[in-house]
Amino acid sequence: GVLRVTEEKLLDTLFSPHPYSYVLFASCAGTEAGFAVYGFRYSSFAGQPSIWLDDLYVNESYRSCGVGSRLMHHLADIARGHRCTHLGWTADARNVRGLEFYHRLGAQITMRQGHRCFFQWIPSNLLSNLLRTT
Repeated sequence: GVLRVTEEKLLDTLFSPHPYSYVLFASCAGTEAGFAVYGFRYSSFAGQPSIWLDDLYVNESYRSCGVGSRLMHHLADIARGHRCTHLGWTADARNVRGLEFYHRLGAQITMRQGHRCFFQWIPSNLLSNLLRTT
């Protein structure tokens, strides 16, 4: 698809007083190393939110250095703080390196549509959130 994002759109939707999504930035030695764009979804069946990861990107020179793992574990901490049940996202099945990374985290593919894999991750720090009855 055609990239339609502009700086103005990002300022209005991510960095405004009422953002539609949130972004985490990772840096190494003062250099931008990657980012994660995420938002919250709500399940009326669970009565709890979850996190939807829209984008996880790590600059090529910082891959295999733990940047992606740090971003994901920080998201897991955010999820715990918001009493989320899980984190979800999609990834391209042809992205072998990315799929291996998600499997190392403990994420599971819940559905596949063509080349699109739907992932669910329940980090160990969220297990108590699943047992919450109040």
